[in-house]
Amino acid sequence: MPTPFPLVDVQGSPYERGRQHGAAVPERVARSVALYRGQLERRGVSAARLKELAAAMVPVVGDYDAAYLEELRGIADGAGQTLEDVVVINCRTEMMFGHAELGRARKGLDDGCTGLIVLPEAAAGGKLMHAHNWDWREECVDTGIVLRMRREDGPDLLMFTEAGSLARHGFNSAGVSLSGNFLSCEQDYQRPADVPLVLVRRKMLESTNICNAMKVLWASRRFCSNNLMLAQAQGEAVDLECAPDEIFWVTPEDGLLVHANHWVSPPARAKLFDKGLAANPDSIYRQRRVQAMLARAQGSVDWDTVKRILADDFAAPDGVLRSPKAASFDSISATVATTLMEPESGVMWIARKPYEGRNFVEYRLF
Repeated sequence: MPTPFPLVDVQGSPYERGRQHGAAVPERVARSVALYRGQLERRGVSAARLKELAAAMVPVVGDYDAAYLEELRGIADGAGQTLEDVVVINCRTEMMFGHAELGRARKGLDDGCTGLIVLPEAAAGGKLMHAHNWDWREECVDTGIVLRMRREDGPDLLMFTEAGSLARHGFNSAGVSLSGNFLSCEQDYQRPADVPLVLVRRKMLESTNICNAMKVLWASRRFCSNNLMLAQAQGEAVDLECAPDEIFWVTPEDGLLVHANHWVSPPARAKLFDKGLAANPDSIYRQRRVQAMLARAQGSVDWDTVKRILADDFAAPDGVLRSPKAASFDSISATVATTLMEPESGVMWIARKPYEGRNFVEYRLF
């Protein structure tokens, strides 16, 4: 049975929360730093150049939210890393804007994923269900953590993320949940972002309701495409397909919402060139298969149903559940984790290395 992801509890000021985060899992933060430094260096970005690019992102983070910069400083101090190294974990894509190394670097900086949301009326238990397969570098099975954050300045948070990172996906004590999926189009990497996507995700997760979370996204200028699945426990959800210049939305049908890694909304498909499908055409059947399996169970979808769907290994290793396979620059791609979230109950279940077995560990916010 794979060892569970560690639970890290933090509280206090932004700096103190970061320091507790870094001090609790310094070896995992070090692995995160080594992973992304190594990925970028293999793509032609020297260590000195990487430090220079990361340092340039520090004021960008501070201008967006000074508390986030303090939290990053805390992580660095707690883990015994430099601030620039922790910035690389959080800003690895955006810091490459306008630099010659971008063309090589961007090929290895984006993840896959399949996500789903089941509204209460379609769920056997009558509670909103939000689930996600994170397809990324296999090494991240040893960098992932569950971060439980007690806050005095907003809702408490329960997040699955990489050690050293401010956010990936999760939910808060107000019932807002969020997960993300890779998307790509011809508008990507053409202009600088106002703020790195990791920080936008974190800000959305701090929101008191789904409306405020969407406002955070609409107020941000994006560097590249991304898909965000957003929900509120009381019974609403939306999928937000984000291009650098526009946001397209998809709403649930019959209480079900699914997204993989290609553009789905008709306006997006008409206006944009999907650059991701050439490398990941499996997204098309992953999306269809998950939708079909959920539809067959409509009204009686429970967590056993969702676990079974997200373990679908049709066309392995290129299935909904991705078993380890060779990827670019000698890396290995796999489903790092399957995450199940029931925000109303304040509970998250995660299976680490689900391709080795569906052993789910429970984590609670309340």
